[in-house]
Amino acid sequence: MSAELRARVLVAAAGIPLAVLLIHQGGWYLGALLMVAAAIGAHEFHSLASVGAARPVRWLAMAGSTLLVLLAVHDAVFGVWGDRAVTLVVVLVLLTACAVVFSRKIEEEPLLSASATVLGALYTGGTLSFAVLLRHLPEAMGTVPAQRWEGTLLVLLPLAITWAGDSAAFFVGRSIGKTRLAPRVSPGKTVEGGVGGLVASVAVGVAAGFVLDDYGTVPVTPLAGGVIGLVLGAAAQVGDLAESVLKRGAGVKDSGAILPGHGGVLDRLDALFFTLPLAYGLLILTRHLS
Repeated sequence: MSAELRARVLVAAAGIPLAVLLIHQGGWYLGALLMVAAAIGAHEFHSLASVGAARPVRWLAMAGSTLLVLLAVHDAVFGVWGDRAVTLVVVLVLLTACAVVFSRKIEEEPLLSASATVLGALYTGGTLSFAVLLRHLPEAMGTVPAQRWEGTLLVLLPLAITWAGDSAAFFVGRSIGKTRLAPRVSPGKTVEGGVGGLVASVAVGVAAGFVLDDYGTVPVTPLAGGVIGLVLGAAAQVGDLAESVLKRGAGVKDSGAILPGHGGVLDRLDALFFTLPLAYGLLILTRHLS
């Protein structure tokens, strides 16, 4: 086993049980983890953006991403969070505009810098907030007391679908992959691997349906689970490619080096930035259609 692979295994062995514990605890425990991840992710995002012409206001983006998660922790009801998040984003836009106007020269692309600042906060903190909203979805829908594991399982659903699809895509692509999926963006990804990842995502979604179908707040049948797995599996691959575009534009292999053997926060969470919000919307839709 190579040193890099050993580091990856050790980080996963320690990180996964801790993440599951914090997800199960919910509230400020989960919020603290996500606020740290959002801040670091925003920092990495702006490091990538700064390689080009953009000069984003890093501290504003990190603060904005953290506050977006904080708002979700404070009141994990989508309507309440959404109203406050919109207000925060408007304030962030205005503060960013002021910072860019008074601290950057015109030739340093002020519009691009301001856009990158706001996008970095939304891409990280805005999307990770949905993990909190998913964890407390049963309570938000009026289930008091909520079934002990339901909120935890709702968060683990997009995580399991994403990670299963990613792992299957890697091993299938490595074994039989020949046709490049997006050679200009990520030469290592193949169509065969992508199909294998989708199959694994659907399988996990169907399996999750057999478990979540017993819960009354957000019931998910095996059929609905399979559809959710297919949609989230495809979204996860798009999210992975989107981050590859950012890294290729910056000319780097990894977004950071905070996680030994895994790269940066963006490298680990790139697909979840897409699947967490989408999972929330699909579960709400599933509940209304059931």
